[in-house]
Amino acid sequence: MPRVPVPEVPTRVPGLVLRELTLEDADAYYALLDGNREHLGRLGDYRAESEATPGWARRHLGEDPAPGRRYGIRWNGELIGRVDLVAVAPPRYGTSYWLGEAHVGSGHATAACAAAYAYAARELGATDIFAGVTHGNDRSAALLRRLGFVPVAVFEDYTRFRLRPVP
Repeated sequence: MPRVPVPEVPTRVPGLVLRELTLEDADAYYALLDGNREHLGRLGDYRAESEATPGWARRHLGEDPAPGRRYGIRWNGELIGRVDLVAVAPPRYGTSYWLGEAHVGSGHATAACAAAYAYAARELGATDIFAGVTHGNDRSAALLRRLGFVPVAVFEDYTRFRLRPVP
């Protein structure tokens, strides 16, 4: 049975959209990873991505994330990051996100994540979205708090946050 395409998700920022990351994006995704190795690996939470090869990018994007979503964050058509909705136990989802270092501080991650989580509530029926933030990643914790996430558990290496989105 053919796979149904995942819809593009607009954000509140003109030119900033979420579009499904697929195998066709492997070269652009690898280039983004390659240019952000130090940035992604600084806290140890994106080790696989910071050590990626072109083959890894192709294999990774060749895996179907359904029923979750794997979005590329695109700014005026350029791939600048990603945000995922991981179907842990729907309607409960996990999330991960990152932005290329050149775009950190632009508000693009906040806008992209806000759009992804609103989509999750509206279209996927998400009742809870969880995120783990490595201790020391203050920007990520601040992003989650801006979007209404609250800390619900503290572990040795990270804090777990939860959002109860409103459709």
